[in-house]
Amino acid sequence: MDLVLLIILLVLLTGTIPRWNDSRNWGYGPSGLLTVILVAVLVLIFPGHIPRRF
Repeated sequence: MDLVLLIILLVLLTGTIPRWNDSRNWGYGPSGLLTVILVAVLVLIFPGHIPRRF
């Protein structure tokens, strides 16, 4: 499960890099959305709603 989440995170991070011509005009939208998702996951992990297996 942790490996799947790590792979998804890496794919999302790769998608937010404005390297390709079609994504140069997106601005901060994708990286802001990724930040919101990461904060939501961290908020769920710390109280124990999502179990940590590290």
